[in-house]
Amino acid sequence: MIERPTVKPTDIAQDAALRADLDAQFNSAIPAGYTYFGQFVDHDITFDPASSLMRRNDPSGLLNHRTPRLDLDNVYGAGPDDAPYLYDQDKGRKGRLLIGNIPGTNLPDLPRNQQGRALIGDMRNDENAIVSQLQLAFLLAHNALVEEAEKQGADNPFEAARRTLRWLYQWIVWHDFLKRVTRPDVWACALQLQPDCLNMPDGPKRWRLGLKDIYSWRNQPYMPVEFSAAAYRFGHSMVRNHYQTNSEFRGLDEFVPIFDSSSAGAGDLRGFGPMVPENVVQWDWFLEMGNPLAAFPQRARKIDTRLANSLAFLAEEEDGSPMNILARRNLLRGIQMDLPAGTAVARKFCVEPIATLPENRDFLWYYILKEAEDTEAGERLGKVGSLIVCATFAGLLKGDPNSFINMAPCWTPDDDPLLKDVTKDENGRWTLAAIIQLSGLPVTGLDVKKAAASVSAA
Repeated sequence: MIERPTVKPTDIAQDAALRADLDAQFNSAIPAGYTYFGQFVDHDITFDPASSLMRRNDPSGLLNHRTPRLDLDNVYGAGPDDAPYLYDQDKGRKGRLLIGNIPGTNLPDLPRNQQGRALIGDMRNDENAIVSQLQLAFLLAHNALVEEAEKQGADNPFEAARRTLRWLYQWIVWHDFLKRVTRPDVWACALQLQPDCLNMPDGPKRWRLGLKDIYSWRNQPYMPVEFSAAAYRFGHSMVRNHYQTNSEFRGLDEFVPIFDSSSAGAGDLRGFGPMVPENVVQWDWFLEMGNPLAAFPQRARKIDTRLANSLAFLAEEEDGSPMNILARRNLLRGIQMDLPAGTAVARKFCVEPIATLPENRDFLWYYILKEAEDTEAGERLGKVGSLIVCATFAGLLKGDPNSFINMAPCWTPDDDPLLKDVTKDENGRWTLAAIIQLSGLPVTGLDVKKAAASVSAA
């Protein structure tokens, strides 16, 4: 079994001092918003509705029924012609994605049908309140870019906005997210912008893969099972038990669990239903967006072998199946897919295997978590995990003919006219905060209060 804290969620909720001690012990330096951005990215590049742990999968890759590319098909679906239900049909709103709202407020929500299910390109992006609002941020960011493209006289505002948002997203995935969660030496090696000719340093440049012997493909990219079923599941260990959502409806003292099978309504952050004001994300509590309080942004848990109680103790299936226990589910998936042992993968990469691996726990997923825990103090993936993750993302970007690294190798967000009014962070970086800024979603508690001004007194 995966090691986990012995403290129960109820203890954490009742004892603020104990909670602070646990945060210091289990928190990483990574803002909590990146846990769910990683989930959002996963839903963009992998989707297999036919998958089953009872069926053997192609050992050379995971069957993928959508594009294994960083192209935001979880946002745009098949486009306005083939998926019109995702798009605003009102006159004068051409090219814009449909947006809903929280009843009784000016707070936006995902568009939903009469039963409260989200009308979006990937249903999984509504499975909890945080990833739901990241999906909403991308919808709103696209609409803002369409408006800017119209102002600038673009021939096709929709396509101009989609290209800018896709490229900005790709930039953030590579230069922001992956740079935070992987080893810097591996990240720098995996994808490099170099001159075409060594004797022409100022001439044409292209991106080159530094780890193509780890991840290579023919005809089109695919999802290696070592990535999808093991290495990229590191995000499960970053999930916290509880989150503070916003100061207007929950205040500074209320912590809400991500999942709590005993709760109802706004008692936890489960999704697949209309958003409630209590669960609206105040983004300077989740990302580095200028909050002056030392407690913010909240931090993701360390990448290690300790799963949050909210994930380790998920409710059992009605038939008694253990598959709803996340750790066991991940381990069984690896067994069914015939994943190699972690130490075998390390030796394949000429990496010295970690010496602290407990007996009978040489599963690739567990190995990658244990490696991060032992060699990087849980702040990022270790060498094996970083090699698999960086090699895969670099290969996906290089394999997409429409990515910015192929269409405009020297492009940066600074060069894009549609982003002229978007500001970088205080360190001069383009980060996930740029998407939130574009979207206009509430950053501070005052923003939430203003947008919720129309909430009835009842």
